[in-house]
Amino acid sequence: METTNILIKNSIILNPKSTGIVDEYKSSLLIENNKISLISDDIEDSNADYVIDGEGKILMPGLVNTHSHIPMTLFRSFADDLNLDTWLNDYIWPMESHLNSEYTYNGTMLGAIEMIKSGTTTFSDMYFYMGDVAKAIDKAGIRGVLSYGMIDFGDEEKRENEFKENISLVKNHHNTCDGRITTMFAPHSIYTTSPELLSRVRKEANKYNVGIHIHMNETQKEIDDCKQLRGIRPFEYLDDLGILSDDIVAAHCVWLSDAEIDLIKKYNIKVSHNPCSNAKLASGIAPISKLLDNNICVSIGTDGASSNNNLDMFEEMKFTALLQKANTLQPEVLSAEETLTLGTIKGAEALGLNDIGSIEEGKLADIILVNTNSPNFTPLTSSYCSNLVYSANGSNVDTTIVNGEILMENRKLINLDEDLIYKNANDSINQIKFKMENE
Repeated sequence: METTNILIKNSIILNPKSTGIVDEYKSSLLIENNKISLISDDIEDSNADYVIDGEGKILMPGLVNTHSHIPMTLFRSFADDLNLDTWLNDYIWPMESHLNSEYTYNGTMLGAIEMIKSGTTTFSDMYFYMGDVAKAIDKAGIRGVLSYGMIDFGDEEKRENEFKENISLVKNHHNTCDGRITTMFAPHSIYTTSPELLSRVRKEANKYNVGIHIHMNETQKEIDDCKQLRGIRPFEYLDDLGILSDDIVAAHCVWLSDAEIDLIKKYNIKVSHNPCSNAKLASGIAPISKLLDNNICVSIGTDGASSNNNLDMFEEMKFTALLQKANTLQPEVLSAEETLTLGTIKGAEALGLNDIGSIEEGKLADIILVNTNSPNFTPLTSSYCSNLVYSANGSNVDTTIVNGEILMENRKLINLDEDLIYKNANDSINQIKFKMENE
């Protein structure tokens, strides 16, 4: 639904701040073109082309998912109850060998509507066929930070191809779709890439002025293998290569030494915490409270739907808070307010997107409305953040707006054919399974 001015009346506005505090107040909000132009108790309907009644709804920034593999929605629930090595080597990589442009596009469209319907307006993705991911995101209307997952296993020819793919993505898609799509470089991990690839990634990222997205310290095996091969831990290895900087988003960071935490802090590296995936793969629980005590920027990601098994950031926020309390045996660790900031403004900060993540005049209109008229919101407590983090789930999201465009209202997608997207996704995974069975 393309409208010039949108007025949202009488909603409960939550404005997360980077300090971990969330302001709560009731007011109205005017969107002009793609930005929040006015927040006031006194906005006339005549100022808007379209009016939304926000009574009984929480207005908040759209959630920011800082680590995902969106096309992997096709592999949802395919390989469960496995450790990471077995999951990757015996199931996921064989399935991914059958991916093509069509399947990737269809999986991305499925992931896009799952995010829209559960309140995520921005995601950061690392995968393959990223031109097709960009095409899907353009159509879906959400905001994406895209990177190509680079893997060379020391093979020079493959390494050159990986750079060709990621550089093409940056050249063709950075700052496109009215600014909704930006890009990064994405060496998959230290155990799938050579030092030559990692070193060149730093040079290319500097050249194109984009960030770096990488899996780091996900499992104890990764640490043990690095120490055995190189005599040092993963972040120390990257430091020796000279690639650490404040433009890095490091996904997982489960197994960290104090020295590595010091490096993360020194270089202002951004951490993407993926609690559900880490728990499901039995990788462990990241020391998030310790990172926050060190004033490190921590955000939240879902990882792929094949290891989660959904893209619901409300669920991810709840797991974030609960696992830290269980791990530290301190119930006051990671309050609901602080957790909400990790899912919004801290996610924006991690991705270098300073125009989203909070509800302020002049910021881009990436906004969701959460309907409180439901059993899991009744009764409403004095803290709306508590309801959102501990009680809510993605199905409570009523309206999703990105870049000033309404993508969903009253739980109805505006521009996308939901049934067709389901059909295409099912057809794609069935074709992949058929190919695997007939190898």
